Amino acid sequence: MERVRVQVGVEDVLREMRGEGRNKEVGDVVTVAVLDSGVSRHPDLRGKVVGFRDFVGRRNLMYDDNGHGTHVCGIICGSGAMSGGRMKGMAPRSRLVVGKVLDKKGDGQAQHMMEGLDWVLESRERFGIKVLNISVGIGEMNDKWKEKLLREKIEEVWDAGIVVVCAAGNKGPGDGSISSVCASEKVITVGCHDGRFCQDNPKRCETYSGRGKLLDRVRKPDLVAPGTDIMSCSVDYYRKGAYTTKSGTSMATPVVTGAIALLLQRFPEMSNEEVKRKLTYTADDLGLPWNQQGWGMVNVKKLLENY
Repeated sequence: MERVRVQVGVEDVLREMRGEGRNKEVGDVVTVAVLDSGVSRHPDLRGKVVGFRDFVGRRNLMYDDNGHGTHVCGIICGSGAMSGGRMKGMAPRSRLVVGKVLDKKGDGQAQHMMEGLDWVLESRERFGIKVLNISVGIGEMNDKWKEKLLREKIEEVWDAGIVVVCAAGNKGPGDGSISSVCASEKVITVGCHDGRFCQDNPKRCETYSGRGKLLDRVRKPDLVAPGTDIMSCSVDYYRKGAYTTKSGTSMATPVVTGAIALLLQRFPEMSNEEVKRKLTYTADDLGLPWNQQGWGMVNVKKLLENY
């Protein structure tokens, strides 16, 4: 995460704040909902989870039997406590509401995701949910009716005023390989690219990041973020170390979610449509085809400038 924060401009923002005599992030605390494999009681996430619901095992206490969700949550708002701050997430002041919709193998059912989305809608006022992170690449489903219902429910969350951020999926690089459900124009779809980093890694995420259709009316993804070998919170921190690396659009998505949390922390009155416009208009063009990069790489420094 240290590399990612520097790459997307978070450290530049903090340096400028220190130069202005401010040594803390300011603004409203933003609540982010995460639908994933759950979340563990990692020290970096202590006190951050204000709501938890298990749609898979129906257990009452928060847990993560896969590790994907804990890693994603750490990217969004981990405190970095176990690393002296080096591995802190994008927006450490943010709070989390976590719904477990993936099982211990990381697999999920449409019904569990639907229940999770309904829960986010029902809980948005109680917890003050501003952003929803879906780091689950939902590909082509055999049941087109369920696919349609799931896409409509995600759009309903957007229509309720919540910023929905979805992974482009890891089925690329073919044309139209983007996650079908998250290809809606009513979400912010995140692809994966590491810019000048990881160029010698044949498994870098840009080689398999889902891409939109070149001739589609809705141009996707909306933007990209780093996602190769991202170090974040480990679910098995007490035995195998506090942090672990994971790669994919699942990791790029919470980078953008964290950037949005910082934006809403500074400008809490912004609507989700305004957030999407500012996020895309301030991205750095990488000079790649639109269906690969969207508007470009997320740039937090430009994103947080006055509007």
